[in-house]
Amino acid sequence: MNLSKVENAVLGETYYFGVHSSGLRVILIPKKGSASTYAVIGAKCGSLDSAFKIEGDEDFVTVPDGIAHFLEHKMFECEDGDAFLKYSKTGASANAFTSFDKTCYLFSCTHGFYESLDILLDFVQRPYFTEETVKKEQGIIGQEIKMYEDSPGWELLKGLLNAVYRENPVRTDIAGTVESISHITADLLYRCYGAFYNPANMTIAVCGDIDVEKTAGFISERIRDTKPKKVVSKPFEEPDEVSAPFVSKKMQVSIPMMGLAYKDILPEDPYEAKKRSVAAEIILEALFGEATDFYCSHYDKGDINTAFEKEYMCGRGFALTLFEAETRDPEKLACMIKTRAAEAVKDGISPEDFNRAKRRIYGDAVSLFDSVERLGDAAVAEDFSGNDIFSAVKAIEETDIAYCNGLLPELFREKSSAVSAIYPIDGEKK
Repeated sequence: MNLSKVENAVLGETYYFGVHSSGLRVILIPKKGSASTYAVIGAKCGSLDSAFKIEGDEDFVTVPDGIAHFLEHKMFECEDGDAFLKYSKTGASANAFTSFDKTCYLFSCTHGFYESLDILLDFVQRPYFTEETVKKEQGIIGQEIKMYEDSPGWELLKGLLNAVYRENPVRTDIAGTVESISHITADLLYRCYGAFYNPANMTIAVCGDIDVEKTAGFISERIRDTKPKKVVSKPFEEPDEVSAPFVSKKMQVSIPMMGLAYKDILPEDPYEAKKRSVAAEIILEALFGEATDFYCSHYDKGDINTAFEKEYMCGRGFALTLFEAETRDPEKLACMIKTRAAEAVKDGISPEDFNRAKRRIYGDAVSLFDSVERLGDAAVAEDFSGNDIFSAVKAIEETDIAYCNGLLPELFREKSSAVSAIYPIDGEKK
């Protein structure tokens, strides 16, 4: 496996990139003097991928909602013992997560790196499922699903995604439902694994004080040399209009909660998509950041508290301008946010606000390189999107106020917005 060296002189950072003969993409980021080493391997397999086929096949396969998350849980259970138990012997801290568009397995360690890396590369390539263990896991994940259903924050987001989207599978709960996972079988898990966990659909990133050539060779020797294949998820058509402009639910909360989202569409070009996402973050910081008149005045009035959040959430096939807050009157706060957004669409962002926000977002992007864990996760995520770890910094540098002001009418389209609210069980909806 040949490695290419990629440098950024301004940041003083370097990484190495190579593609194994199996199609596995390898990113190695040396951080001399780092106290810990971090490794993460990801598959482009998330809750979005409930209907798929191998390129060249005629028909799409539909699997139960939540199968990607279920598969993540089952991968640690090996025929020769639990992977977590193996990690405990090397002293590594291991974990995994499933999102809308990917599943990642990871560990960090301060010693015994190659022993832990061997465990990672072994269990992600040796699935072991039986009907008995699948049935047992259905009970465990069923309890996890019920736990999330008691989480106001998760229910707020879930309600918002279902309100905003009509067809996009991002509206489906990552873990599925108790009903949907009851239909998962060992055969379905193997079928899903065979499609999405082929190395050509995966990326591994290692970040820390590493020997680049030795690490590359270690990975290359342990990856099965299979024929690359491409997985295609079933396409869908999402209208501009939302599914429902307002949804609400009552839960055990002391303060009502509000979620507001504007549906957006990412450009097909990976770098243009990155530029749009960082520009959106600059816009949100300029209009609604902690230093803005909007934030300070509404904080002083008690309309919001420190739980107020804003972000541009995007991934494979979806993008949202998103707000979440604890507030006495969710509908009123949503209206005030929409009013401020409409004012910005009309008048634009002031140069002072733009420059302040751009410096803040640039600082956040640069701070990524201080954490091996964040940097490793970003390396996989950026690679999946068609970019690299330097793309965000480059995009921020190239983003000017004219670009942001031109983007405003597209980010804040009223017909593409929806509100989700959580009210206290013993409270009255206003």
